[in-house]
Amino acid sequence: MQQFISSLLFIFILANISVQDAVSQEIRKYSNEFLNLGVGGRALGMGNAQTAATNDIYAAYWNPAGLVFVNTPQVAAMHAEWFAGISKYDYLSVALPIAEKRVIGLSAIRMGVDDVPNTLYLLSPDGSVNYDNVTTFSVADYAFLASYAQKIKRLRIGGNVKIIHRRAGKFATAWGFGLDLGLQYQPSRNFTIGLTVKDLTTTPNLWSFNFTEEEQEVLGGEIPVSSVELTGQRAILGAAYRLKFSEKMSLLTSIDFDMTFDGKRNVLVKTDFISIDPHLGMELDYNNLVFLRAGLNNIQEFTDDTEGETFTSFQPNVGIGLKIKDLNIDYAFTGLNRLSDGLYSHVISLRFSFKKNEK
Repeated sequence: MQQFISSLLFIFILANISVQDAVSQEIRKYSNEFLNLGVGGRALGMGNAQTAATNDIYAAYWNPAGLVFVNTPQVAAMHAEWFAGISKYDYLSVALPIAEKRVIGLSAIRMGVDDVPNTLYLLSPDGSVNYDNVTTFSVADYAFLASYAQKIKRLRIGGNVKIIHRRAGKFATAWGFGLDLGLQYQPSRNFTIGLTVKDLTTTPNLWSFNFTEEEQEVLGGEIPVSSVELTGQRAILGAAYRLKFSEKMSLLTSIDFDMTFDGKRNVLVKTDFISIDPHLGMELDYNNLVFLRAGLNNIQEFTDDTEGETFTSFQPNVGIGLKIKDLNIDYAFTGLNRLSDGLYSHVISLRFSFKKNEK
């Protein structure tokens, strides 16, 4: 336990130093937000409460320390469509044990909106409308993660080196570089504490813009040549407890607290210094073959447009998982906001584990 506390202190000291260095630059509140939406049917069905519970290849995204549970090569993939199919989200990952209690992983993420109409040349020079001049382009965000995890007694540590690439057609591109750090500590057989710090030293995103003089004139203003956008730190503290009912059935309960330090957000706890967004998830496991899941997240305040009353809303999530030999299939019924708005999604993710070579 002392080793875990010492690691926590080191992380926060390093994080605070990096924040002070970044004060003179602009930290955007929702920068690179596509990396906070979540991956994997298991996680999404559990309301994204994964920091202490993650224990497979998807840990590269949630908490790289959890990769130490990967004892054979694994591959994983997910496809999701958000906002009634407007936005496509794809995830692909591979993890490989390289030594006892050491694992590496590579992950790729793309979130994009394709076939966006470019109407800058809709009007011809004579003022007439010419639809033949309308072209399309894609707006997409990419992330590439290289992960490493190692177990030291009861402490599991891991980290990500990530490269960010964002593109809006030919008009704007950005490249970013960041670091994530994760810890898991297991004081007892059924109880785990987890911590993930994303963008540990803040993540700079270097934007460049490419507009012709004619396009700038149509837009009605001068477009900057370049800019720097900083992604601030996010610390996620979590705990998970497994209750055994019998040799074949158990219940995993997990809770996460997402903490951001860039001002008030529309979350359950919000102050000028810190905003805290809780997540709660449960998973009922039968014989490591069938999994039933439920979760709550996105607790927010809304104002009724007609009566002007303020109320608190949350997002429920459900899911199911099946293990068929070496293949795990996970399904989640989820969304990115209140499901009552109708913007829900059916998410299916896959995980395949290769068998160990028999000697």
